Amino acid sequence: MCGILGIVANNHVVSELYDGMLTLQHRGQDAAGVTTYDGHRFHVKKGNGLAREVFKERNVARLVGNIGIGHVRYPTAGFFTEEEAQPFFVNSPFGISLVHNGNLTNASELTKQVEEENMRSIMTNSDSELLLNVIADEILKLRKKKLEAEDVFKAMEAVFKRVKGGFAAIAYIAGQGMIAFRDPSGIRPLVFGKREANLETEYMFSSESVPFDTLGYELIRDLHPGEVIFVDSRRRAHAKKCVEKIHFRPCIFEYVYLARPDSIIDEVSVYKSRLRMGESLAKQVKKAEIEIDVVIPIPDSSRSAALTLAHNLGVKYREGIVKNRYIGRTFIMPGQHMRQKSIKQKLNTLPLEIKDKSVLLVDDSIVRGNTIKLLIEMVKRSGAKKIYVASAAPPLISPCVYGVDMPSKKEFIANGQTIDQIAKEIGADGLFYQDLADLKEACREGNPEIEDLCAACMDKKYPTDDVTEEILNQMENIRCGEKAEGKVEEMGQLKLT
Repeated sequence: MCGILGIVANNHVVSELYDGMLTLQHRGQDAAGVTTYDGHRFHVKKGNGLAREVFKERNVARLVGNIGIGHVRYPTAGFFTEEEAQPFFVNSPFGISLVHNGNLTNASELTKQVEEENMRSIMTNSDSELLLNVIADEILKLRKKKLEAEDVFKAMEAVFKRVKGGFAAIAYIAGQGMIAFRDPSGIRPLVFGKREANLETEYMFSSESVPFDTLGYELIRDLHPGEVIFVDSRRRAHAKKCVEKIHFRPCIFEYVYLARPDSIIDEVSVYKSRLRMGESLAKQVKKAEIEIDVVIPIPDSSRSAALTLAHNLGVKYREGIVKNRYIGRTFIMPGQHMRQKSIKQKLNTLPLEIKDKSVLLVDDSIVRGNTIKLLIEMVKRSGAKKIYVASAAPPLISPCVYGVDMPSKKEFIANGQTIDQIAKEIGADGLFYQDLADLKEACREGNPEIEDLCAACMDKKYPTDDVTEEILNQMENIRCGEKAEGKVEEMGQLKLT
């Protein structure tokens, strides 16, 4: 889910990278980092925390260069340490710095290859460092002092044969050019844009389209599945599909929760997709023939769906839950204790919209059930007569192995329970889930090229053929081990090595 950004411009790019990272902050709040290149050397600053916490005036002043990449981190592979903040760097060949969003599903196999066969040392538990070393190894095999576009594409064709999973990445090769690429299923998003300045073209790559609006770049298009774009040292952009077989399956959870509503992903407006989610969800609620006085969204990402749901039900839409905007997204908080603590600090009820009313709470999705359970308790204390819950997404039942932090099936409240059992556990008088077919239709309307979406967390259908039950169990065991370590972190005694 991390946010990545890359810029090739005429002037120093650090301020634009910083501004762009702020617009992508919702995609990761654990760490932030920037690498710039001044024509001779790389300059790096990265650390744990939000972008505004990591970058101070003294840091920004030394990040010189007209080329740079940035990253906001939300960890799904590796641990919560500063060493694993991105960008990563290798000094051979040429010197390469990389930022990455997603997960490699064959990381264990790749680690053995890189360390034993390629004789490279992997210093962290991050699969992003692993991906960087695979790229470096394939470029080194070219034995070229100057890289042309076809050289880069040849190396990336070999990279695609080695790595599996869901990923989008941007890398800069010192003195050669910037590479951006997307996995063969297009699971993780990546967009490309440009602007004209001083008779020269400037380029930008980003996880979402929002930074283009903020920084004045024209959105050209999304990268295609399996595509590589190379902006060479003479500012010429070259593009090529570097895999033979693609299965276009963008992540459905980007539309449900991850992306900002003002983003366009794969030519589909995230905002409009959420409006359509509310329309179709209203069908489920209408069937129950229950009395509802007010529809209240759980801020922020469920607002759009709640608006059209209320309209289709002919019921009042009200802001009955107030959000503290200085608390981060609880879904991406590391550890259960941290998430629950943040929920209580983040949300508060508005009793005058709740007292003596039958309330329909609308959430974008229900993962662990932490947020909705605590909110129902708060709404009850505010005097609600009845409390119903509607989820804009179907039940989440299966691990995501492509970059969203829900790899352990034990965490899903919907796993092994009926809807009535879930409603009872969270304390609701009724619970409504979106139909998966309706959700898919809401997310792909407007782009006929999207034949299907990756909804593996909802239907267990993984777009890459390497995801077996054995792989899922391995990832669950690894994640459970990380959470055990995380208990020490939550006590204030960081011990993650």
